[in-house]
Amino acid sequence: MRKIILLIDCSSEYDRRLLRGLVRFSKEHGPWAFYRIPPSQIGMLDGGRQVIRWARKWQADAIVGRWRWDDISLLDELDIPIVLQNYKARSSRFSNLTGDYIGTGVKVADFFINHKFKQFAYYGVKDVIWSEERLQGYEAEVKRFGGTLYKLMVDDTHGDRAQVASWLKSLPKPVAMFACDDAYALEITEVCNMAGIPIPEDVSLVGVDNDDLLCEISSPQISSLELNVEQGGYHLGELLEKQFESNLSWSFNVVVTPGGIVERGSTLRHYIKDPYVDRLVKYVDEHFDQYITMDQILSQVPLSRRNIEIRFKKEMNGMTIYKYLVTSRMNKFTDLLVKSDLSITEIADHCGLLSIQNVSRIFRQVYSCTPTEYRQRLRKKALSLIEDHPSY
Repeated sequence: MRKIILLIDCSSEYDRRLLRGLVRFSKEHGPWAFYRIPPSQIGMLDGGRQVIRWARKWQADAIVGRWRWDDISLLDELDIPIVLQNYKARSSRFSNLTGDYIGTGVKVADFFINHKFKQFAYYGVKDVIWSEERLQGYEAEVKRFGGTLYKLMVDDTHGDRAQVASWLKSLPKPVAMFACDDAYALEITEVCNMAGIPIPEDVSLVGVDNDDLLCEISSPQISSLELNVEQGGYHLGELLEKQFESNLSWSFNVVVTPGGIVERGSTLRHYIKDPYVDRLVKYVDEHFDQYITMDQILSQVPLSRRNIEIRFKKEMNGMTIYKYLVTSRMNKFTDLLVKSDLSITEIADHCGLLSIQNVSRIFRQVYSCTPTEYRQRLRKKALSLIEDHPSY
C-alpha cells in the first residue's frame, strides 16, 4: 500500500478538489493510504523536522503539499518523491504542483474584452507566484487589446479596507475587475457594498477557483474562473505511480489549467449601449447551445436584417451576428473538450452543433489543429512531465 503524507489545508475548495482527484486515482489504482497533517499542527512543528521524523516512522512513499518552513533542504534527507504546492515561487529542486497562471489571466482578460469593456483593474497579492503571474497574463492581454489597466497589490494579509475603498472609488466606471482569487473577490464585493459602489453596474467582477461557498455568500454572488483542479490531482496520482513503479526519481510539474468562467451576479454579461444589439447578444448567450437559426435570432428585434447587421458590427468591433453565435458555441465546445471525457460528437451536441465535419473545419481555422489534437495538447500541458528540474 502506498503511503502519502499530505501537507494540505482542506479549508479551500481548491485543495478539496485537488484531493478528490488524487483520491479518485488511488481508488482506481491503489490502495493508497493518506496521512494529513492539519494546519493547526503544522504551525507548532519544529521547523519541519517533525515531518521528516513522521515520514521515516510511517515509511511514507511521498509527500505532497505546501512546505511552510524556510529550510527546504530538510527534504533532501528523504529519498522519496516530493511534490510542492506553489505559493511564493516554484521549486527548482523538487516537483511542483503549479498552474497555468498566465493563461488564467489571459482568459479572464478575453472574457472582459469580449464583453466590450475598455477599462480594466486587477486586485492581487504581492510576491506570490500565482497572483503575480495572473496579473502578468491579464496585463499583457489588456495591453494587446489597447485597454487601460489599474492595479492594486497588497500583502497576503489582505488590504486595508479604507485603502481598497479609496482605490475603487478612484477607478473610471464601468471597470472590469479581476481579483486574484475568490477570497479577494469577496473582499471587493464587501468593500463596494460599504462604499456604495454598485456591482456589476460600476464594477464587473471575476474571481478564480469557483469556490461555491465564497462566491455564493457574496452579495451579489461572484462570477469565477473554474480551474481543472480535480484533473490535476488525478494527473498527480498518475505521475507518482510511475515513479513508484520505476523506482526512479525525477522532477515534474503538474500544471492545473484554467476551465471556463461560471457567471453569477457580479458580472454584466455585456457592456453594450445599443439596446437592440444587447437584446440579440443576450438571446444568443441564453440559447447558443440549442439548434437556433439566424431567422430565430433576428426575430428578436423589430429591424431589417441589414439594419441590425450594421448596428451589430458597429457595436461589436466588426463581429457579425453569425460569428458571435459560432464563437459562443466554440468557446463552450473548447471548455468541455478540456474538462470532460465526452466524445467529440457528444460535446458538439451539448453546444448546439449539428455537423461534426463543420465543427472540425471551424475548429481548425481557429486553433490550427483538430479537436482531438487540441485535447491531447492541453492534457500533455497539464501533465508537463519534466525529467530535469524546470524553470517553468
